Amino acid sequence: MKKNKIFVACDTVNISKIKEIIKKTKNSKLRVGYKFGLEFLNSKKGRNFLSNLKGKITFADLKLHDIPNTCRSTIEAVKDLKVNYLTIHISSGFEALRAAKKVSGKIKLIGVTVLTSLDNKALREIGFNKSVKKLVLHQAKLASKAKLDAIVCSAQEVKIVKKQFKKEIITPGIRFTKKINDQKRILTPNEAYANGADWLVIGRDLTKGNIKKNTQSLINHLSQ
Repeated sequence: MKKNKIFVACDTVNISKIKEIIKKTKNSKLRVGYKFGLEFLNSKKGRNFLSNLKGKITFADLKLHDIPNTCRSTIEAVKDLKVNYLTIHISSGFEALRAAKKVSGKIKLIGVTVLTSLDNKALREIGFNKSVKKLVLHQAKLASKAKLDAIVCSAQEVKIVKKQFKKEIITPGIRFTKKINDQKRILTPNEAYANGADWLVIGRDLTKGNIKKNTQSLINHLSQ
């Protein structure tokens, strides 16, 4: 039976906590990878820990957003970490995406669309005149043109993204409890998979409190 795939967001610089998260989310029902964000990757011990982490699916959520040369050289600089996935903002532009893809090698390059903490109002405040859905669709076309390996979008936009992008789709903003925290565009795990997501990114709902109990709650939710 095909296993549901999740990335656990390891949003801490505490190495002991990371080890606990990895140990307690291990199970036979799910395929689990681990996402490390800017907080961890910029910490003193984070880079060393990740470079020595063996036998796990790893995701460096760097969210590169810079000129083509900087995006390219940054990827070259982190190859020693041997991560499986790495993120770049699609809004960096086609030339930056193409430059990053040329040097990514075995790393799967993920294009980030509109952050799940933003909604239409927030986009207008930034200066965009497109709605979230129209902008995400436009970005999916660009990611496809740049031959990226995966895309990050809200689970609410998966169906429209799949029309333009035919590779892996990774969805943050997943909630199986009532707490939405700082997210705006969210769905439950079952809703996300039903829309066609390949991977879910789940953080606080798993890592806050009793991790084993939370992981079992997720498994129970998915079996409904």
